[in-house]
This record gives sequence, structure tokens and C-alpha cells, in this order.
Amino acid sequence: MNDIQTIQSKIYEIRGYKVMLDFDLAAAYGVETAQLKRQVRRNMQRFEGDDFMFEVTHDEILRCQFGTSSWGGNRYTTFAFTELGVAMLSSVLRSPAAIQVNRDIMRAFVSLRHLIMLPDTSDRLERIEREIKDIKEEMNDILHDQNDINESIRAQLDAISIAFAELQADKSTLKPRRRIGFVQDESDVR
Repeated sequence: MNDIQTIQSKIYEIRGYKVMLDFDLAAAYGVETAQLKRQVRRNMQRFEGDDFMFEVTHDEILRCQFGTSSWGGNRYTTFAFTELGVAMLSSVLRSPAAIQVNRDIMRAFVSLRHLIMLPDTSDRLERIEREIKDIKEEMNDILHDQNDINESIRAQLDAISIAFAELQADKSTLKPRRRIGFVQDESDVR
């Protein structure tokens, strides 16, 4: 089962297809990527059509960020194999190890398909979408309340500023106060 999970982690979605890339397949089969590609090129008629295999563009590689070399690009075109293409690989790579790996890959594709088609999954997605919508509405309400509070605080701060300004204006019109305590006349000072 762990092998199937490892294989599932190497299944990508490109151009609407669930695919495995040539270097991941070569590693799974225990062969070099160049050897796998040579076998495919020798039997190209088996892989005609995008529903079997297609070359991944440079933009798709950058988007997915896999298979780049140290100089930042992909030196060779990368092949993406659909489920049908992987099944066709079994007729090209005939070693006992390749047959076993191919079985595991087919199981991984089938289990992914079952996961996608589970009715429970769509119910969970609808529930999650509802929860996200509820959270968005709640956040909008909170932000609206926050804006109301900010406006109220701003009005209170304006009122406080006006009151301070009025106090400052009143202070300048007051008579000077007499000092409290013992005041000695300057004439008494010797």
C-alpha cells in the first residue's frame, strides 16, 4: 500500500489529464530516463494522441517546478504519460520488475479515480464551500462592525479635541492667580 501512495504522490494533473512524468516512471521501473525515452521513441505508434502521452512544455514545467536542471531549464523534453500511456508502457518495457511496477501504477490510478468519484467527497466539498461562505459573511459583518466602532471612536476623539481647544481658549482669558502661601515683599528683603 505504501508503494501505491508513493506512486500517487507522483501523479500530476497537466492539461486536464492525470499523468506521470518520464523521470518518475524511469525511477519506478529502475531504468534511466534516456532508456525509457528510447523505448518510447522506437514504439511511437503505440503512444499517438494526447490521451496516451504528450510532451510537457517549458511553461508547464515552470508552473509545476519539477524536472529542472541546475542551469534553470529542462535540457530535454519531458514526456507525460496518462493512465493509458502507462498501460502501453507495459508492452514496451517487458522485464518482470516493470510488470510489477506497472501493476502498482495501474492500482494507483484506479484508487485515485475511486477517490475522485466518491459521492462522499462531493458532499464534503459542498459542506466546505458552505462553511467558507459562512466565514466570509461573518468576516464581512465583523469588518462592518469594526468600521462602525472606528467611526464612533473617531467622533469621540474629535469631541475630546474640541473640548481641549475650548479649555485652552478659556485659560487664556482668565486673570492671573495670586500665589498661595507666604509672600514676602521685596522691600522687606535687606
